Amino acid sequence: MPLTTDEKKKLIEDFSQAKGDTGSPEIQIALLTKSIDKIKLHLVGNKQDQPAKRGLLDKISKRRRLLRYLSTTSKERYQELIKKLGLKK
Repeated sequence: MPLTTDEKKKLIEDFSQAKGDTGSPEIQIALLTKSIDKIKLHLVGNKQDQPAKRGLLDKISKRRRLLRYLSTTSKERYQELIKKLGLKK
């Protein structure tokens, strides 16, 4: 279920703001979104996996907080990120 290093590198390249950027909100949100998608797929076949459900809720809440932060600091970056990731807002 965890992201592979190749997946992480690809997401970091796609969402970085500048060269060497690894911790911007866009990257963190993209990594969380990819991880959330993987956990959702896991839960389709393993409905009783309570620790995975708990982890999913934790990741969703962290992503929500980061999205709220980004929307208050920069509306343009927020809108662009929502379109790239295909999130509903």
